Order: sequence, then structure tokens, then C-alpha cells
Amino acid sequence: MRLTRYTDYALRTLIYVGLHERRQSSIAEIARAYGISESHLTKVVHQLGRLGLIQTTRGRGGGLRLAKPPADIIVGAVVRQTEEDLALVECFAGGACAITAPCRLRRALGEALAAFLAVLDGYTLADLLGGSDGIEIATLLGLPSPMIEVAPHLCPSTNILVE
Repeated sequence: MRLTRYTDYALRTLIYVGLHERRQSSIAEIARAYGISESHLTKVVHQLGRLGLIQTTRGRGGGLRLAKPPADIIVGAVVRQTEEDLALVECFAGGACAITAPCRLRRALGEALAAFLAVLDGYTLADLLGGSDGIEIATLLGLPSPMIEVAPHLCPSTNILVE
């Protein structure tokens, strides 16, 4: 499974804005921090706004900020909403395959995709921002250290404690 650059940029944008919650961020500063295309990021930010994940304010003093608390942003949902196509093989998208009916590969890949998304559903943006990893990411991006407290919880798909 490989996520598109679009989804990668969406997740990175949410991480940046989440770590920088105290003030609004701009597309230009996010693009500069990650070394990515501003024009491509603009499309991503537009969709994140339409999805209700970030608020955008135009004009002087404008910028981006999270539209909801990081704990309410589920990583698996973001992936589903930003990936154009989660069809791992042609038959998932209704394409023709000579062995579709009895194919066990299709079932195995379907289970693998469901497991992949279930694991991501066990994480919120707050999980990605918390602890020493969030502080290290903020430092690498040139941001002040985040002040986000994240309580440990059990990942529903694995029953592993996530800090």
C-alpha cells in the first residue's frame, strides 16, 4: 500500500497546523518547512477546508488553523477522504479480471486494506502530535514546542497502548 503525495501533504499540513495551534499558519510557511510545492499544497489545503478539518481566513492576518481539536481528527478518516482511489487491484474498482469470482487474492488484499485502515482509525492527530515526538517534529520544522497533552489509549484494532 502506498499513499499518494496528496494524502501525505494533507497529513503533514494537519501535523504542522496542529503543532502550531497558538497562531495561524500560512501555505507558504508550511511549503517552506517541508520543502514542497506551494501550488500543490494550496489544492490540499482547499480540500482540508472543505472537509471541515481546517479553517482558512483570507486577507491580512489570515491563515490556517485546525477547525476541530486534534483528538477529533481520525487519521484513517483523513486517508479515506484524501486518497482518490483505495483500489489495490483492478478488480476492486470493477475492472475486468478472468479469475475475479473464485480469486482468494482479492479477499486477502481486501482484508489487508481493511486492517491497514483499522490501524489508522486507532490514531488521532493528537496522537501524532503528542509526547517527545511532537516536540522533535516541532523543532525540526522550526516551530516552538507544542503544549499538547495526549492521554495514552488502546488502539481498537490492535489493543496496544498508544502514548
